[in-house]
Amino acid sequence: MLVCGVDDAGRGSVLGPLVISGISIEQKNIKQLVKIGVKDSKQLSPQSREKLYGQILSIVEGYHVAKISPKTIDKSVSKNLLNKLEADYMAKVIKKLEADSSYVDSCDVNPKRFGLYISNIVKTGKIVSSHHADRKYPVVSAASIIAKVNRDRAIEKLRKSHDLGSGYPSDPKTMWFIKEWISKNGNVPEFVRKSWKPVKILLSVSS
Repeated sequence: MLVCGVDDAGRGSVLGPLVISGISIEQKNIKQLVKIGVKDSKQLSPQSREKLYGQILSIVEGYHVAKISPKTIDKSVSKNLLNKLEADYMAKVIKKLEADSSYVDSCDVNPKRFGLYISNIVKTGKIVSSHHADRKYPVVSAASIIAKVNRDRAIEKLRKSHDLGSGYPSDPKTMWFIKEWISKNGNVPEFVRKSWKPVKILLSVSS
């Protein structure tokens, strides 16, 4: 029986892609994920995640990574549809992996509604949607590591040209980078999410 886990990385960030990742694995092999030390990516150092990344890929049957651009995110946020956007991408990942059952980390306050929405798109297999799924289910923990490593790599790529900090609005370095960019160029770079409230404030001050 094939089991799938899906999670995101970079949802709260003010720049870079929102990454949705999924893995599929034979049910009998899930214990191998636990054995190698798979857990919620937020509890692991970047070095541990990188090390586990390769190990996970050698155990799973398949994996898929989708990156949602800031432009696409902004469009959804303007219509108050960010959760729907994420659910749509999770459904795409699940369809690719064709598992018998899929576990997803719900970003909706109502995990049942979130799971039902995905289920109506995917049509086949069981969907289990829950909060903190990345802590509860090793398959989702593995997906969270794949998502986080891909997200980190995307940010590292941007860092080669820009001194932009962690990418989160709580990071003064990130906000300073955006503020300086706006003051020089009158707008944000294409990798910044202009629908995020802290960015909207900076843009309104400059105009």
